[in-house]
Amino acid sequence: MLPWKRMLRPLAALVLTATVVIVPATTATAAEVEAAASSSGWNNYSCKPSTAHPRPVVLVHGTFANSVDNWLGLAPYLVNRGYCVYSLDYGQLPGVPLFNGLGPIDKSAEQLQVFVDKVLAATGSTKADLVGHSQGGMMPRYYLKFLGGAAKVNALVGVAPDNHGTTLNGLTNLLPYFPGAEGLLSTATPALADQIAGSAFLTKLNAGGDTVAGVHYTVIATKYDEVVTPYRSQFLTGSDVHNVLLQDLCAVDLSEHAAIGLLDRIAFHEVANALDPAHATATTCLSVLG
Repeated sequence: MLPWKRMLRPLAALVLTATVVIVPATTATAAEVEAAASSSGWNNYSCKPSTAHPRPVVLVHGTFANSVDNWLGLAPYLVNRGYCVYSLDYGQLPGVPLFNGLGPIDKSAEQLQVFVDKVLAATGSTKADLVGHSQGGMMPRYYLKFLGGAAKVNALVGVAPDNHGTTLNGLTNLLPYFPGAEGLLSTATPALADQIAGSAFLTKLNAGGDTVAGVHYTVIATKYDEVVTPYRSQFLTGSDVHNVLLQDLCAVDLSEHAAIGLLDRIAFHEVANALDPAHATATTCLSVLG
């Protein structure tokens, strides 16, 4: 097979992800997903933040994920450390259960706005901390910048966030050569189109600077990220930004895009540091034991 034909295979896969709208879910129901979260100690609306951890933590899943599957590792990790933890579903498409984060990202940010208000009302807190994976680390920035979220959020921690979009190692640059491909993405799965580097959504989001005053930003990235490329495009610029590369903390950490959010306890330790910087401890390869 010619090399250029091999290159087109991943691009075709990107376009074909739009066909998820016709794939029925065959695993758990939405009710079972919510029950799993409640039984694991998060999304407990009777939880009251402690003096040690005075703000609730809202977890924001990534594309094609949901409020439970994305957080089966990190949510219990934080609950066990005394945090009140909540997670939401956003970006749902009609007829597509469990695979979320696919709708227009500006509308997803509006869903986050409503959910944060709900959590603050339940906990009696004035501010929340947000932790998001992939799209979930980037989308909240729209809420902070355009929907008044900066007044209600203390910190945003992005784990492998596509803050400046992705090129999928340059493959998205080939979309114009496939008639109808860009339109298919925009129509069937708007969030995918919004996350392509240079999209109208990202241009608006990043115009005038990456951050807003009053919010503490942390970005945790891995150099083995195969989804958000180039990986350094995840990092933010601003006066209150802490950019972290996992391999600077533990050179033998091989986590890629999914693993860093799902099960990497070195990343989890750095999330905990970002949520409570006054009591942060050094993150090393041995942090997996914590």
